[in-house]
Amino acid sequence: MSPSLLLRVAPAVFVLIWSTGWLSARFAAPYADPLTFLGIRYVLAGLVLTGIALAARARWPQSPREAGHAMVSGVLLHAIYLGGVWWAIRHGLPTAISGLIAAVQPILTALLAPILLGEHIGRRQWIGIGLGFVGIALVLEPQLEGIAWGALGGVMLPIFVNVAGMVAVTAGTFYQKKYIATGDLRTVTILQYLGAALATWPVALLVEKVEVTWNLTVIATMAWSVLALSIGAIGLLLLLIRNGAVSRAAALIYLVPPSVAIEAFLLFGETLSTLQVVGLVVTAAGVALAVRRG
Repeated sequence: MSPSLLLRVAPAVFVLIWSTGWLSARFAAPYADPLTFLGIRYVLAGLVLTGIALAARARWPQSPREAGHAMVSGVLLHAIYLGGVWWAIRHGLPTAISGLIAAVQPILTALLAPILLGEHIGRRQWIGIGLGFVGIALVLEPQLEGIAWGALGGVMLPIFVNVAGMVAVTAGTFYQKKYIATGDLRTVTILQYLGAALATWPVALLVEKVEVTWNLTVIATMAWSVLALSIGAIGLLLLLIRNGAVSRAAALIYLVPPSVAIEAFLLFGETLSTLQVVGLVVTAAGVALAVRRG
């Protein structure tokens, strides 16, 4: 596939694969501690990518500073973000609230992009970002309606951890754009997973029993998480960050909850109301405006 064609199809493929991460968490949750599962995932993904990089004779970072930047971005993008989201949901945070928190990322990114990177955020892009957030709220409305809002005081720590994860992935996106603008993405990603594993395992050993019940479901979920999510989707995300504005890349996150809703409807028979369908359309329109160039 030519580089130009890859860049054209990357956004759609990224959203399709990345949205399955929530389904993977759903499959793995009954059988594995979240941070333990993620820690194993980072190690396996790093090993697979190392084999690929060695076979392809990929260029490795030429200095400790380059390697350090890659590891820091891995801590932000993987260890804190994914670890925070999985831990928060496992400890009682409703997935709809987690989805709303995730939807703040494109807004935060758009606010910071002019300050940190000098990116111009035009009126049309702001309209798209606003429409995207409204669409997400409509998609999540059935779940939000069933939440006992008065009981959220009991999950303030998971909410804080989830928000910290959202801030971390936003910071990681800027960090990636500023400090890792060059280099082979295969070796960069290997070092990211090394950083993520080094940050995740001590916390997992401290707060979890480090238990995994290995069965066919967990093995299949782990294989998909490593190959499709940690290698495929993350590779596409880093490619999009490197070749475009971070605000446009972040806007793609809006398409993840609608994709999850459609996948849950097809795979698990969950309801998809008329209001949610309207939300899907509004979200898609908002993202189209937010990511359009020129």
